[in-house]
Amino acid sequence: MDYGLKGKIAVVTGTASQVGMGNTICLTLAKEGCDIVSVDMDFEGANKTADAVKALGRKAIAVKVDVTKYAEVEEMAKAALKEFGKIDILVNTAGLNAGMGSSFLQQKQEVWEKDMAVNVYGTMNCAKAIVPGMVERKYGKIINFSSIVAKMAGGPSSYSAAKAAVLSVNRGLANQYAASNINVNAIAPGMVQTKFFAAIGERADKMFEKMAEMAPLKRNQTTEDIANAVAFLASDVSRNITGQCLQVDSGMVMQ
Repeated sequence: MDYGLKGKIAVVTGTASQVGMGNTICLTLAKEGCDIVSVDMDFEGANKTADAVKALGRKAIAVKVDVTKYAEVEEMAKAALKEFGKIDILVNTAGLNAGMGSSFLQQKQEVWEKDMAVNVYGTMNCAKAIVPGMVERKYGKIINFSSIVAKMAGGPSSYSAAKAAVLSVNRGLANQYAASNINVNAIAPGMVQTKFFAAIGERADKMFEKMAEMAPLKRNQTTEDIANAVAFLASDVSRNITGQCLQVDSGMVMQ
C-alpha cells in the first residue's frame, strides 16, 4: 500500500538506540518518503540514525534535546522548521521506566517524577511546540506512545500511571485539534525486544519468553511491527482515525 508519505517531514523522538523503536520508525518513514528530524538526548546516537536515513536517500537532521525541558523542545521545533519549512508528523517515542523492577512501596517520589517528566511532560512539550504550525497549515499527524500496562491489571507503578496519563493527553489533543485537521493517536506496544529492559539484566530474557507464551499469537513484537503501525497512523490512509490507541501486542490486551 502506498501511504502517500513522500515529501512529508517527521519529527521522531527517542531515536538514539540503533536497535530501538525510534530508530526503526525513522527508517520506516524514510523508506515511505519522509524526511526526518531525529531527536534524542544522546546526540551521537540520534546522528547515527539521521545518517542511516540519509543513506536511504532522504534528508535528515539530528537534534540533541531533553524532552522534559520545553525550551530545548521549542528550539528543536524552530530548527526543524528552519531546515524543512514545515512539520507534518510528530512521533513521541521517547520514554522511560525509572522504576522498572521495583514494587510500589519501593518507588520513591523521585521515580514517579522521572517517569511523569519523560513520558507525560515530554509528550506534552513536543505537542505544544509543534501543534501551532500544524494548526496554521490545517494538517498534522501526532502519534503518542503509551503501553499495554496502562490498561492491564497489576500493581500500581510510576510507568503504568504515566502511560495511562499519555492516553488522556492523547484523547484531549485529538478532540481539541480535530477541527484543524490534526489526527492524534497512540500506540500501546506489548513486549518489544529492545534494550529498554536492560536494567533488569538476565531477568529480561525470561520475561520476554514468558510474555510470548502468554500472548495469543505466541510471539513478541519487533521494532518493525511498531514502526509499521506508526507509518499507517502517520498517513492519510488512516485519515478518519483519531483519539484512538492501537495496541500492537500479539493479542495480550483485547478490547
